[in-house]
Amino acid sequence: MPRAVVLLSGGMDSATTLALAVRDGFESHALTLRYGQKNALELERAALIARLLGAASHRFADADLAVQGASALTDVSIPVPKSLSDEVPGSGIPPTYVPARNIVLLSMALSYAEVLRALDVFVGINAVDFGGYPDCRPAFLEAFEKVANLGTRAGVLGDRFRLRAPLMEMSKADIVRTAVALGVDLAATLSCYDPEPGGHPCGACDSCRIRARGFREAGIPDPALERRMAQGAKGSLPRGRRTR
Repeated sequence: MPRAVVLLSGGMDSATTLALAVRDGFESHALTLRYGQKNALELERAALIARLLGAASHRFADADLAVQGASALTDVSIPVPKSLSDEVPGSGIPPTYVPARNIVLLSMALSYAEVLRALDVFVGINAVDFGGYPDCRPAFLEAFEKVANLGTRAGVLGDRFRLRAPLMEMSKADIVRTAVALGVDLAATLSCYDPEPGGHPCGACDSCRIRARGFREAGIPDPALERRMAQGAKGSLPRGRRTR
């Protein structure tokens, strides 16, 4: 069974990516980065998802990008933008962009993969819905794969690292359908940039709006929202505390 490292947050995209790696026969080692995000809820969800989807292992690593600030996801002085509009965000680079985040995350995953002697690194990058982010584009992934094979011992000795982004060209509706087909517990995933303390999505940030559109276009109810309604926003979803 070939080994792979799968970057795992608590969101739907990375959960679906892990499910695809497991389905395709990879011994899937999940890696979650504590990069200074303002809330820890997604970290708890990542641990839950790794267990639910049968990851071979799950490791946390630290790379504090909050030191630099300059992002609504890491800097407490920058609010997460929200809107009640049904329109999805445009293609410009949003304030939720974390400077060089995917470069750092992929570098950490690559390092871990070299230690494990795994030649495949999976990431839930999606260019269709997140094209405003420069580190979510096919050209970036292609360039990083070249770097991986030029700058590692395994690469220069003849092994070839493969960066796999199975969701790259999928719409959010496609991702929803794929996740459902693979049996991913979507109620356990948390896509929100600024969730409530109890773990419920805010419903107004860019990520919540993109997720809502995906479920709407797929014709499938979002189980996370259904669970919230059933619990009256007082249920026992996995809890966490805000950091920073």
